[in-house]
Amino acid sequence: MTTVITFGTFDVFHIGHLNILERARALGDKLIVGVSSDALNMRKKGRWPIYRENDRVQIIAGLKCVDEVFLEESLEEKMTYIRQHKAAILVMGDDWQGRFDGCSALCEVVYLERTPSISTTSIIEVVKYL
Repeated sequence: MTTVITFGTFDVFHIGHLNILERARALGDKLIVGVSSDALNMRKKGRWPIYRENDRVQIIAGLKCVDEVFLEESLEEKMTYIRQHKAAILVMGDDWQGRFDGCSALCEVVYLERTPSISTTSIIEVVKYL
């Protein structure tokens, strides 16, 4: 069995999120998703998520392409999470290109292209001005 692991905030869930999760799942037999905690999101993006971490975890857990979900507390713990979940493949969006190449000592690292012209940040900006 090939286990794939990926990570993200998944705030204001949109088609780009679904696309990358379905493409990640297609690379293996099992998809495990680490959803960034509210505090981690604040540290990495400088803002609190729109949806609270428990709601985001529940949304991701409800997807048929996702087999397991956990709360990611730290970007620096990627290798720990990979070991804990015995992942053979780490999938990240290409906006993180090269950032997690060090994880290749534990598993294959794949950077998938993001869905063009969509991001949570851009959606939030549009909604703020409506």
